[in-house]
Amino acid sequence: MEIKRDILWRVYLCFLGIVLLSVIVLGKVVYIQQAQGAYWKKVSDSLHLKQVQLEAERGTIYSENGEMLSSSIPFFNIYIDFGADGLREKNGKRFRENLDSLSICLAALFHDQKAVVYRKELLTGYKENDRYYELKKNIPFDQYKKLRDFPLVRLGKNKSGFIAEEVNKRLNSFGLLANRTIGLARDSMHNVGLEKAYDSSLKGENGTRLVRYMAAGNFVPVEGAEIDPENGKDIVTTIDVNIQDIAENALLKAMIGNDAETGTCMLMEVSTGKIKAIANLGKQSDGSYWEDYNYGLNATEPGSTIKLATLLSVLSEGKTGLNDLVEVGNAGRDWVGVRMVNDAEKMPKPVLTVEECFEHSSNVGMSKLAYKTFASQPEIFLSYLHKFHLDRRTGIDLAGEGRPILPKMKHNTEGITDMVTMAFGYAIQVTPLQTLMLYNSMANNGKMMKPYLVNSIQRFGQPVKEFIPQVLEEHVADDKIVREAQECMHAVVLEGTGKKAFKGALYSVAGKTGTAHVAGKDRFNGKFGYDAGIYQATFVGYFPFEKPQYTCIVLIRTKAHPKLHMGGEVAAPVFREISDKLYALNPQNGKSLPEAKISNDSAGFYYAGRTGEIKEVTKALNLYYTDSAYDSEWGRLYRSHMATVLNKEKVIKQNMPDVKGMGLRDALYLLEKMDLKVAVMGAGKVRFQSLQPGMPLVKNESVRIELN
Repeated sequence: MEIKRDILWRVYLCFLGIVLLSVIVLGKVVYIQQAQGAYWKKVSDSLHLKQVQLEAERGTIYSENGEMLSSSIPFFNIYIDFGADGLREKNGKRFRENLDSLSICLAALFHDQKAVVYRKELLTGYKENDRYYELKKNIPFDQYKKLRDFPLVRLGKNKSGFIAEEVNKRLNSFGLLANRTIGLARDSMHNVGLEKAYDSSLKGENGTRLVRYMAAGNFVPVEGAEIDPENGKDIVTTIDVNIQDIAENALLKAMIGNDAETGTCMLMEVSTGKIKAIANLGKQSDGSYWEDYNYGLNATEPGSTIKLATLLSVLSEGKTGLNDLVEVGNAGRDWVGVRMVNDAEKMPKPVLTVEECFEHSSNVGMSKLAYKTFASQPEIFLSYLHKFHLDRRTGIDLAGEGRPILPKMKHNTEGITDMVTMAFGYAIQVTPLQTLMLYNSMANNGKMMKPYLVNSIQRFGQPVKEFIPQVLEEHVADDKIVREAQECMHAVVLEGTGKKAFKGALYSVAGKTGTAHVAGKDRFNGKFGYDAGIYQATFVGYFPFEKPQYTCIVLIRTKAHPKLHMGGEVAAPVFREISDKLYALNPQNGKSLPEAKISNDSAGFYYAGRTGEIKEVTKALNLYYTDSAYDSEWGRLYRSHMATVLNKEKVIKQNMPDVKGMGLRDALYLLEKMDLKVAVMGAGKVRFQSLQPGMPLVKNESVRIELN
């Protein structure tokens, strides 16, 4: 009996202990849930959930005529959640029913591996229950659009498990065209040009998304826990794509022809100050040219183009007239007050008028005029430069504008020397944009306009902020002085240093050449002095002279000891090419270009493509041709015996077609329609195909095409 009681006592004691322990555990559970629940839930969420940023779509930069200069293009990363309920229900019936057809479609879309490989990979992901399987990254929108209609995918996210993550890439639509001015949107620390200057408007406001941690370091979005980003605003610039293209090609041609190191070309609308084109080219290590730096905003010694400021200052003092005589001598050099001054070229006669000194760009003549007028008070000369805005930045809406450097011009030997030297373009540094702005004021009858690059900031096509022309100086000089300066600039082209470049022009131009020795340090030559034989050739002016529409500056830095280096030889021809083409597009003063005598063209050409599209182009160009294509879908246009012929192109399904002469779009359409895998090299028209026309084809056979 005693033993039984002892056993029962022990059992009761154990039971009581278990009950007590259970009560403590339950109490702790209740305490954790009620008192500490929020804290531990937060800890859990911090380990399994996190907020990620959703980048706002960056605004688009447009040209004045509506062309996209820089825009964000959507690309897509595609993932699959193989744990999605829609894929798992009924033991994966939906997944298995669509697996084969989906694999075939993926192989046909991406052309990177066979359908059987896709099937194997998808099946492996499903068996491993991969919650964030990476299918493809950075696919373009056209492929994404096709993917959405594929078997299984078209059933929606919940049933298919397909997840599309949109990412934006910034692309400059016209490549090299105004590339540096537009800028490259990378990150806020490395943007340049308009992308940097208007970054706050373009970038928009980022959103947020809640994601849940999955295995292998992957995160899956939490449905409904998302704040949409606010997309950036659009920028409408003053740039005209056609003018930009003309300017850039003319500059590039001159750079290549002279094997030059750097160059810039800017074109401003006279009445408004709008920058219609700005091209900047620098020579690369491989000999090619690229928009690597905004040379138009870089302060340098301007050379003879500064003589306009000297002329305006001297004439404004009222002590000198255009017909006053200046002795320049026959030696090409003379002592001017405190220093010896050299002329770059021999003057036509030993005594010149003031106008002729400017016309023939005499350093001796212009420095003598400055010395005569300002030697006793050089600070007055400085005050004129202030009035011409040569001592401060223009304030254009671009980051990185160089600061001008002017001599102090004190009333001592050093100050007088600086003043005399500055009168013909040295001892002073200004940017090409400042020079352009001053010359534009002459084209605008003395009214100085602020240069600008942006017309408006827009959201959904509606202006949020608009920019209007801004007058910096109503009169940089008296009307009489401006007219005299205009006549001097016109004389430069008629009889002076710019005469050769504009011989035979159908319109009149006013401008000034400039040639300066260069000293400094750069990536081409390291540190170098004036004796290195490197020059800066410039031409700046406006056209047409009677009713100016555009002011343009061309500045090219040559290599050491070039064959040609004068502004009239190197820079003026670029100006001439630009002005010729713009005048041809828009003749001024009611004058039309004389009818050209066109001889029969014997040049050969060869184009291929859809017959209907070829006929549309020939109709728009008023091009007469012999039509032998009739209703054929494909045709080719070529020159034969001094006549233009449109012939049909036979396309047989089982044989390799002839795609030479076609553009990339037509060639790809035709070849992929025949189930060929196409590799493409180059740009332009097709000039070579690896499979010869007429060869029998095998399905999924590879073909390489090269474009010129």
